[in-house]
Amino acid sequence: MDAGCRRMPIQEEFLHRRNPKENLDRFIPNRSAMDFDYAHYKLNEAKKKGEDDKNPDSCFGMSSPSREAYRRQLAEIFNMNRTRILAFKNKPPTPIELIPQSHSKPTCSLHHSKPTRRRIPQKPEKILHAPNLVDDYHLNLLDWGSTNVLAIALESTVYLTDPWDPSDDATSELVAIDDELVTSVSWAPDGRHIAIGWNNSQVQIWDSTANTKLRTLTGGHISGVGSLAWNNQILTTGDMDGNVINNDVRIRDHVVETYRGHTHEVCGLKWSPSGQQLASGGNGNLLHIWDNRRSTQWLHRLEEHTSAVRALAWCPFQGNLLATGGGVGDGCIKFWNTHTGACLNSIDTNLNSIDTSSQICALLWNNNERELLSSHGGFTENQLTLWKYPSMVKTAELTGHTSRVLFMAQSPDGCTVASAAPAPDETLRLWNVFGDPKVELLIKPEIIECVKWVQCKVNFLDCGISLNYCSIFCVPNINTCGVAD
Repeated sequence: MDAGCRRMPIQEEFLHRRNPKENLDRFIPNRSAMDFDYAHYKLNEAKKKGEDDKNPDSCFGMSSPSREAYRRQLAEIFNMNRTRILAFKNKPPTPIELIPQSHSKPTCSLHHSKPTRRRIPQKPEKILHAPNLVDDYHLNLLDWGSTNVLAIALESTVYLTDPWDPSDDATSELVAIDDELVTSVSWAPDGRHIAIGWNNSQVQIWDSTANTKLRTLTGGHISGVGSLAWNNQILTTGDMDGNVINNDVRIRDHVVETYRGHTHEVCGLKWSPSGQQLASGGNGNLLHIWDNRRSTQWLHRLEEHTSAVRALAWCPFQGNLLATGGGVGDGCIKFWNTHTGACLNSIDTNLNSIDTSSQICALLWNNNERELLSSHGGFTENQLTLWKYPSMVKTAELTGHTSRVLFMAQSPDGCTVASAAPAPDETLRLWNVFGDPKVELLIKPEIIECVKWVQCKVNFLDCGISLNYCSIFCVPNINTCGVAD
């Protein structure tokens, strides 16, 4: 060693290098920057996994590829922003973002994006020939069953057809009676049984699958049955004399209730979605609301229309809201609170009716959006008009029919509408007017974008997802027991 080199004691060397302003202490991590939950989990992870593997009753012991993949993805998400468990100083502040949020890639947002305007096709998806369709405002000759089968009556014959089946045998004849006119058709909720009203006052119940007549309801009416409406096992029928009858199709003496209030033809019958209220419209410019829990006395007798009330439509998103349309001398769409009997005003126009200047033949609600579809005839272009509710602004007009569009029916998924017009048109047209059906999406691990902790007695995962949907899974000790394969 060089004798000329001066040595300093180690303690003296450290003291010499120390900044006088520095306050040195032991290397104790910054508690505010530590994650004790994650540290506890990592320390006990191997032990916990070993116990679960030995215990066949544990849900963690039932491993599968999908469960393991899910665990790995959760682990990746948890460690996304972690560098180390023990932290001796806080993280540096987030740098100023020079690029606006609107131009950067979206991460985890629970806010709804601005909806895009739905494109409504102006042409029908399909056109079918409907010869000999009777031109009578008081009849109801078209219905779409829950099994996607359309029933249409052409004079004395009832036909069944799958509208999307291109084969030659897609259409079949269910029943035909010579010299007798079919006045109404209506599918039962099961989509298998169908009620058929005749001009001779009979009502028949048919099994469409077996092409068999099950029974004939007689004795209740003495005139043609132009309106039908199902409420579970109760079939409500309305005739040309103004009688409305409840028939229990399960029992021999089927007439269980008779509603008396109309003095002219009953041309519209509709049960509310809850089955508690019945709306009946007639040729005497009358609309009645009946309560299923009361006997034969009407709940409301509404006389604001100035022509026959045939178009009836219960709102799918508000149980006590009923839309009605008047005939050629009226041409108005009205909305009713059926609990109070009040006629409601439009938000934009502040009027209690919307004048369409044409005969309103039928009304249908959109099940997915706040929209109402009306079909017209008379002095207009025989169009289908789509309205935005409650502003009642016209969204679209669908033209193509060359005579009044007397009949409309809605597909089981609520998206397609069938419209039918008598001579000289004699066509059945299918319109994709209500858009695609809303599908309930399954939440998969692949679409999770961020995870944040909610501190409680147990740990919870609050998963914000790009589908504007939030799920909370109870996950004690950060395990994935609640996740199904």
